[in-house]
Amino acid sequence: MTATQRRGRRIMMTDAERDAFLGEQRTCRVATVSADGSPHVAPLWYVWHGGSLWLYSITRSRRWTQLGKDPRVAVVVDDGTDYGELRGVELSGRVVPVGEAPRTGAACPEPELAEVERLFASKNFGLDEMVHDGRHAWLRLTPTTVVSWDFRKLGGEFGH
Repeated sequence: MTATQRRGRRIMMTDAERDAFLGEQRTCRVATVSADGSPHVAPLWYVWHGGSLWLYSITRSRRWTQLGKDPRVAVVVDDGTDYGELRGVELSGRVVPVGEAPRTGAACPEPELAEVERLFASKNFGLDEMVHDGRHAWLRLTPTTVVSWDFRKLGGEFGH
């Protein structure tokens, strides 16, 4: 085992640390793949709930179109300014649309969506309930791969 691998395990977040981190952050970067294979990365607000990342995307966006053709996605949520403060989570897998698209607030067969929308409205707008604009819809990523890091665990050992 190399020193890099040992350090990688040492800086990995626990499940509780990961859940707390994803719960407090607001913006993620979503990477999709176009039909010709070229990548596209764009920021997006999200909610972490029930082991899934819930993405609220404009349905006329390049991201939505690409994910409709190829649901594979990689998402990064990160934080920190100085090297010793860097922390983050990368999640990857396939997204699934949830609810109507665009979302109007109609009753959804997915019972979890009501709580997701309550969390999203509170986190991002300070509201008790979701306001629907008829332009956005939900995508759920239940990740197949999760990688995390928290350089604060190095305790001053800032070697690159």
